[in-house]
Amino acid sequence: MTLTLTVSDEVRALAPGFTHLVVEAHGLVNGPSDEASSALLDDAARRLAARLDGRAPHEDPHMAAWRAVYTAFGSKPSRTRNSAEALARRALADGGLPRINLLVDLYNAVSVAHLIPVGGEDLGLVRGGMRLVRATGEEDFVTVAGGEESVEHPDAGEVVWCDAAGVTCRRWNWRQGPRTRLTERTASAVFLLEGLAPLPVAELASAGAELAELLQKFSPGADVEVRAPESVA
Repeated sequence: MTLTLTVSDEVRALAPGFTHLVVEAHGLVNGPSDEASSALLDDAARRLAARLDGRAPHEDPHMAAWRAVYTAFGSKPSRTRNSAEALARRALADGGLPRINLLVDLYNAVSVAHLIPVGGEDLGLVRGGMRLVRATGEEDFVTVAGGEESVEHPDAGEVVWCDAAGVTCRRWNWRQGPRTRLTERTASAVFLLEGLAPLPVAELASAGAELAELLQKFSPGADVEVRAPESVA
């Protein structure tokens, strides 16, 4: 079953240069991080360093565009960084990238190597379709604080991804909620790659193709579909 994703007119007006690509996969086999996924993360960090050539991540034109959009909807981009910039900073630091599980490692590696925000959601836990909207401020965002589940509410006007049960990711791609995240039990998932001008659509497509290839390599026999940006509402 193909997940429906929509982008509201309000978000399109805020960021007319926004585009996104979807990779939907079924029959996945997840598990703990291993030597192969760890090697992918290390290679992604090397590719990132070569791409930046001595610059800080926020100096990249694509990351600068994300910072401008975050500012436009009222978030401070130096404090709440988009997911790609946050991962890039970790990749270049002494501690390197975190190892989470195989599926998360794969999409994090693609995100860092291409400097593109990439998110993954467990399709078995998503309720209805997913929508990218500007929040009213009353939506529920279920998170964990101090080891216990708690409910937050996004700021009014904040850009959020949500499904029928509530917000799945705050501040566009800043913080994913635990409800739909990929775990070692995940068998079906949707991966969302997000870009802003001046990122070429071809770069987004290249990243999506790389992720699809990795998913099929790590889960032989999986059914993986790449949906081009223009095919998503």
